[in-house]
Amino acid sequence: MTVFSRISVFFTPRRDDRLREMVLAALRWVILVLSVALIVFISIDIYDKIDFLANRFYMKFQFWVCMVFMADFFIELLLTPRGGRAGYIRHRWYYLLLSIPYLSIINHYDLHVNSDVLYCIRFVPLARGALALSIIYGYLTRNKIKSMLAIYITILIITVYFASLIFFEREQPVNVLVTSYWEALWWSGMQVTTLGCDIYPVTVIGKILSVVLSIMGMIMFPLFTVYLTDMIIRRHNQNVGLPASTGQTET
Repeated sequence: MTVFSRISVFFTPRRDDRLREMVLAALRWVILVLSVALIVFISIDIYDKIDFLANRFYMKFQFWVCMVFMADFFIELLLTPRGGRAGYIRHRWYYLLLSIPYLSIINHYDLHVNSDVLYCIRFVPLARGALALSIIYGYLTRNKIKSMLAIYITILIITVYFASLIFFEREQPVNVLVTSYWEALWWSGMQVTTLGCDIYPVTVIGKILSVVLSIMGMIMFPLFTVYLTDMIIRRHNQNVGLPASTGQTET
């Protein structure tokens, strides 16, 4: 058997698919770990009131994180069968947009950007990490409703956390009602549950966060209701010996 024959035997379609899935899964876990590291860096900068543009280590780190995110996009594009690459770009183009190191570009070319806009741009790569998290959850469970609920709860918790950080940093200097981070966290939690709070935002970003958290909270309750309904129906069908209505199983 020649060398080329051995290679052709090794690279079978089934083995190619298995290798592709292993590579993509590894890349998504790497993206998730890097996103967590970004969360830690951003949290430390906010707690210590460090100017992130002046923090060279953070700027270099987020630049290389974005490079890894962009590499992941193109690697997955290359691993996609040729017939499906156009569809991949059509459905995942925003992955690439979320991976661009906007902060490094703005800092390198000394572009003048509104301070509030610049502040929000630093959180863009985290959205890419959230997308990776949603894909990982899809691997962990085959039940779509359970997966969707778990993804949304995770994204909701992350949003509440960062909303509290942003609210604290922006409101604390000008809002007498915000004297510590815990008050900002309390406000964020009350907003997402739509119960309201005796702390009122006075900055533009604070008011925008108030609307965003309230909308996310209102979306949460229908999803939870759908999940409970699906769970009750599946349990009932299992008790009477009928197939699950969703036609899916849980891992």
